[in-house]
Amino acid sequence: MRPAGVLAATALVLGLSACAPSVRPVAPMAATTGAPAPAYLPADRRQALAAAVPPPPAEGSDAARADITASDRLRALENTDRWLLATRHAELRPALALSHFDCALGFRLTAADSPRLVALLERVLHDANETAELAKARAHRPRPVAVDPDRPACQVASPAARASPSHPSGSATVGAAYGAAFAALVPEQAEVLNEVGHQIAVSRMVCAMHYPSDVAAGEQLGLAVFDAIAATPAFAVDAAAARQEIAAARARGLTSPACAAERSALAIRLP
Repeated sequence: MRPAGVLAATALVLGLSACAPSVRPVAPMAATTGAPAPAYLPADRRQALAAAVPPPPAEGSDAARADITASDRLRALENTDRWLLATRHAELRPALALSHFDCALGFRLTAADSPRLVALLERVLHDANETAELAKARAHRPRPVAVDPDRPACQVASPAARASPSHPSGSATVGAAYGAAFAALVPEQAEVLNEVGHQIAVSRMVCAMHYPSDVAAGEQLGLAVFDAIAATPAFAVDAAAARQEIAAARARGLTSPACAAERSALAIRLP
């Protein structure tokens, strides 16, 4: 890595350490409060959304082979700045995932000052993750790191996590839903906030936890889940309170030291 890359990597690591004490192992996502987050969507709505997810490519098909080829090309990003950003993106617990949106917003959000925003994201996380898990239960597609047990992941991945289903990507579902939620809360910056959700999804391919079609299906599901959430009266109430916290954070004007490193990482083109 070039010296500039080393500096960017160091900044990314510092940014990650400021958000969490360590890289979180792959595990079912849960609310940060320790108690189940109340859902925005009823169970039958989540089931219907999951049922609409297309199946993964058939084993041995042209689409499956294209997925494998694309995933193999991404090995070139291992231990680069983009790999470090993917490691950071693996953290999706709402209180810590706020930091993924700091650079796009242009100011820093903190969980301590944004409890209603965190609570809103807890509910989005619940619905997005639960819906993705329902979709995964319909077909078991092995992850890239399961097909090749020696392939490194950019986060701690237990044997059970490596063996868990790959399609659709749950983290891509959550990332896309988060991006859409922020875009709804700050509509004047919708494009860049949705892009953050997309890059969280892309990071799952960089991490070798999912194939491209898994991530594409997850993003589509995440957007569909959020569209359903946005139509609920409960979201409208929560969004009004969250917007007040976002406005207060904008007024405080704190910024993230990791933004320069993030821009450097995102400038790396996927192979």
